[in-house]
Amino acid sequence: MRSTMDLTHLRLDIDDDGVATVLMDRAGERMNTLGPEVLADVEAVADHLAANDDVVAVVWGSAKPDNFLAGADIRFFETLDDPATAEAAILEVHRIFAKLEDLHRVHGKPVVAAIHGACLGGGNELALCASMRLADDDSATTLGQPEVKLGVIPAGGGTQRLPELVGIQVALDLILTGRSLRPHRARKIGLVDEVVPKELLLEVARSRALEARAAKSDGGGIKDFLSPEHLQQLALEQNPMGRRLLFKKAEERILAETKGNYPAPLKALAAVKIGVEQGHEAGYAAEARFFGQLVVGSESKALRSIFFATQELKKDSGVDASVEPRPVRKVGILGGGLMGSGIATESVRRAGSTVRIKELDDAAIRRALQYVWRVVDRDRRRRRLRDFEAERLLHKVTGTTDWTGFGNVDLVVEAVFEDLDLKREMVREVERVAPEGTIFASNTSSLPIASIAEASHHPELVVGMHYFSPVEKMPLLEVIRTDETADEAVATAVAYGKAQGKTVIVVDDGPGFYTTRILAPYSNEAAHLLADGARVEDVDEAMVRWGFPVGPFLLMDEVGIDVGAKIAKIMVDAFGDRMAGPPMMERLVADDRKGRKNRRGFYHYDAKGNRDGVDETVYETLGVGPRKRIAREEIQERCALAMINEAARCLEEGILRSARDGDVGAVMGLGFPPFRGGPFWYVDEVGPREIVERLDRLADEHGPRFEAAGILRDYAEAGKRFRH
Repeated sequence: MRSTMDLTHLRLDIDDDGVATVLMDRAGERMNTLGPEVLADVEAVADHLAANDDVVAVVWGSAKPDNFLAGADIRFFETLDDPATAEAAILEVHRIFAKLEDLHRVHGKPVVAAIHGACLGGGNELALCASMRLADDDSATTLGQPEVKLGVIPAGGGTQRLPELVGIQVALDLILTGRSLRPHRARKIGLVDEVVPKELLLEVARSRALEARAAKSDGGGIKDFLSPEHLQQLALEQNPMGRRLLFKKAEERILAETKGNYPAPLKALAAVKIGVEQGHEAGYAAEARFFGQLVVGSESKALRSIFFATQELKKDSGVDASVEPRPVRKVGILGGGLMGSGIATESVRRAGSTVRIKELDDAAIRRALQYVWRVVDRDRRRRRLRDFEAERLLHKVTGTTDWTGFGNVDLVVEAVFEDLDLKREMVREVERVAPEGTIFASNTSSLPIASIAEASHHPELVVGMHYFSPVEKMPLLEVIRTDETADEAVATAVAYGKAQGKTVIVVDDGPGFYTTRILAPYSNEAAHLLADGARVEDVDEAMVRWGFPVGPFLLMDEVGIDVGAKIAKIMVDAFGDRMAGPPMMERLVADDRKGRKNRRGFYHYDAKGNRDGVDETVYETLGVGPRKRIAREEIQERCALAMINEAARCLEEGILRSARDGDVGAVMGLGFPPFRGGPFWYVDEVGPREIVERLDRLADEHGPRFEAAGILRDYAEAGKRFRH
């Protein structure tokens, strides 16, 4: 007996033993996602399987090579105009998913989800409807509920089924953080019943489905109910007082981490709580209602705008699409410090390149190699890499104190000190030893690439590749082109950045490029506030509450006050007084305050470099008078608008190709609050006219550094918007 159905997005096969294999395969798309058309096929299959007496068990998998079901089709969210429409759409998802669950709960037909690749959001919620979940051990396989990262909550029943399966505490951790799990970790918490080799996934899933049918069981895996961890979880979750404590602590943690700027985690918590206390029917209703409220809110729209922008950038080469990037197999890296080691790490572990690091002495090479080894070994311990894969990667990175090994490189990335003469010397040396046509990329954060390229016989091969620290964690790469940089060099730098797992924006050359340039007035304004009497902690706390991950003074300590001073000089030389901070800041460098690295900055640091409150002697060093309270709103407005105004100038001058790139660069490179969508999205949200009026008022109060960018005035007068 073989049976099939004529479906657009699913494949169905029923074998002679009555096992139905359903493979999701969304037509015309690389990824499986849930939209109305896919859901219609899911319902049709569920109805058919329920009614077909020949079907005794079901295996639900994917025909895609690298994903199970990546979640909802986010484009569908854009069609939801009001909360009621969105709520109704989610109730429809609930109705269809209930039919999947009924296959085993009502009709006695075990359903085994065979998971390979991304199983996220609605994909994980679909898998929760199965009676058993098997995942393969492939590196592409991850499970989770990332919805809060888009400003919404799980809405395919995840706030109800996940706590029921793995417990309230574990479910809240997954839902509220949006983090994803590798298969073995998912197995440990009970989200996955079994982890199997990729090659055997469907075969084992079929066997488990038949075994469950023969045993007339639902098929779920066995939990260690007697483990101390599980007994502790039961004690906390299965009595009213314990649950109250759990939910209270979760709410406190959310507010501490989000400062109340992100409503989605609180709504997710509320949906879980309602389901636990009032039953699933009330919980599902709350889930749909809360999703409807969130999806039309400003926070979710802003977060989705960043998501869509990053998806667009994945397809953007930075130049004409006809230009092919060169293949990059071997990379030379000049400098094995924090940046150089980080670039080497991502070149090996993500891009799979052979890497040669040049340093001044053997000790520096050892430190650089140890950095790479630590990151790769961490991946191995977390089972992101198998032992042989980690070993293979480590053999691909070597070091040298001379130029041996640079005779066959495709790309050289310099990450030496921020000194123009030194960088020019690196250009000359590379052109002496590397093959003709090798692309030279500078990781400078502020020096114009054209100035570095003056030392080159082939300026068309010189490009900027500005990474952010720590390289293995920060997602942005800023590729900088000069007037002479060849399109092929740009395309190669962009393609290689993507191979390293980066989101890449291409900007034009100029002092500070885009990200460093807009950070300068933001940092300067924090210093002006200090000169006006503000306290260090008040400024930092205000900007964290506005949505930045850290405040400007803590950021200065982390980057290095001495490094910031060098960049500040470059900015003032290029742009004049409007980029100048108060003169008192020079006293910090004279006092040898470098920040965390020498444990002397705006904050105290212990011997291990841990921060321990503001160093009150910094005010004496700066020569400023008594401190006073400056309103949080004033601090936020002055710092934020200084950055936003400079971003507008970058677009006006052609440093930026688009407002989209400016928003992505600020959010991913500088920590501009994601829920505000980036500088240009924020201008649109507030209104260009209102932004100009605020800048005019600040200019009257604090001087011409707040003079509004011409493009902002133009947009205000014309009623135009940058992004939406």
